[in-house]
Amino acid sequence: MTLNLCVLTQNRIVWDSEVKEIILSTNSGQIGVLPNHAPIATAVDIDILKIRLNNQWLTMALMGGFARIGNNEITILVNDAEKNSDIDPQEAEQTLEIAEANLRKAEGKRQTIEANLALRRARTRVEALNTI
Repeated sequence: MTLNLCVLTQNRIVWDSEVKEIILSTNSGQIGVLPNHAPIATAVDIDILKIRLNNQWLTMALMGGFARIGNNEITILVNDAEKNSDIDPQEAEQTLEIAEANLRKAEGKRQTIEANLALRRARTRVEALNTI
């Protein structure tokens, strides 16, 4: 038995295919989803989505959003998403270094909050390359 996983951003479909299992980071922790999972709607955190296809695991960087799970259908609507195979490792590392530097020189509450979010997004992209 499989699940139908659809990962959408505002302007594109990132993933639309059957999977065996996913591990999703929500605002209240990670959840594993197998076929016949109880229905749930949840907020999605800035973190990695792990996808199992048969015996192979793939990762995807998710930039926060919402997920709906029910009837073996998973729909994840996010601000942005990238499959690990689409992430340029050098560009991701550079972006992480820039985000770290911007956080160090952030002044005031607003700049600090924005720099922290940029850092979380950059770290997630690098982690997607190095996970599994």
